[in-house]
Amino acid sequence: MRQYELIFIVQPDLDEETTQGIVERVNNLITDNGGKVLKTDLWGTKSLAYEIQKFRDGYYVFMEVEMEPEYGSQLTQTLRYIEPIIRHIIVKKDD
Repeated sequence: MRQYELIFIVQPDLDEETTQGIVERVNNLITDNGGKVLKTDLWGTKSLAYEIQKFRDGYYVFMEVEMEPEYGSQLTQTLRYIEPIIRHIIVKKDD
């Protein structure tokens, strides 16, 4: 298994409970497919560099995860269809 950094931005107009539910959903996606979430940081609402889907702000979530390389592309595809997530990126950590 490899270590990755996952950052995703959630719509800022959601309540705290809904946002936490999205974070839990992503966490479960990783753990249900044999991965591990090593660290989760909630960075909070920050201004975006440019407008995304008519939003000027976004709620940032940072995760350090460990998963099989094959699952990375599947996770990217799944995150694309979770509507409240407006952007995401998965980057392999340096060894």
